[in-house]
Amino acid sequence: MIYDGGFGSELFAQGIELTNSALANELYPEATITIHLDYIESGADAVGTNTFVASELHLEMAGKNKSDVGKIVSSAVQHVKIAIEKSGKDVYIAGSIGPSPGAIEADSGGTDFGIPNQAVKDAHQRVIYAMAEEGVDFFCLETMFSAKEAAIIVDIARKTGLPIAVNMTYKYTKDRRTGEILYRTDWGYSATDLLDILSEGEFSGGDNLLDHVHILGLNCGAESRRSEHTGIPYAINGIQQLSQAMKDKGLEPKKMMAYPNAGMPLLDDSHRTYYTLGPEEMVSDLDILISEGAYFIGGCCGTTPSHIKAFRQALNAN
Repeated sequence: MIYDGGFGSELFAQGIELTNSALANELYPEATITIHLDYIESGADAVGTNTFVASELHLEMAGKNKSDVGKIVSSAVQHVKIAIEKSGKDVYIAGSIGPSPGAIEADSGGTDFGIPNQAVKDAHQRVIYAMAEEGVDFFCLETMFSAKEAAIIVDIARKTGLPIAVNMTYKYTKDRRTGEILYRTDWGYSATDLLDILSEGEFSGGDNLLDHVHILGLNCGAESRRSEHTGIPYAINGIQQLSQAMKDKGLEPKKMMAYPNAGMPLLDDSHRTYYTLGPEEMVSDLDILISEGAYFIGGCCGTTPSHIKAFRQALNAN
């Protein structure tokens, strides 16, 4: 199946620059609907809502408050529904859930530097329940730096009974002793760590949260120094490591998802960000990503409807 591409980068391409991209749901509804429609018409099987930074923790930084969350999330889901209706296609709606704006208490060891766990729970719960009420088909946790925050979110989302996808964002690390290349998040979590934390039940009253996760994967991944660990190569390595982690733990394999950036972000002469991989470059290794076990593929920052169209054509050709 094919997921959609970058949303914030598409807003930028239209000259829309906001302190919080979720504000586009209210301020630029037509542009929001058009971006969703472009991805659907390019061949996406599922489209993510424009809610990556719709939690109150993010919105407060943009002058909004928790009372605005429900209205913004509701409009985000409705915009996808309008785009689907215009397309006349059968497309799944993914409720996009991003990380909190900083380390959380569970990672930092306290509230002096971390966002209180309860505040994190409250913020995600408000978003998740609003999404469920509006009728998303599944939840898509994305760009997760903290496996502990992912567990907190899954514990809330499972209560809705909707399917859940968990996507971490990793960076290249190398074991100096063994030379092994291992992907870890900025907070230091590997795919194995994610499996451990989800299964141990620390944030779910002892319940194994892996039983409630339907898809595991990775997205984003902005490696600024190693082109061989960006784009589809990054996704391939990440999927391999996730697959191996499940095997090493003797787990029943879960469907896997991968939607990387379109290469490395660079600045042009006008100091605007662009990405190094076009549709042709990204699609060239797509068959390898699929052969390694990726079931759900798409793109993150810098990917466009043209990238998704190339993915669709490549899959259809097979």
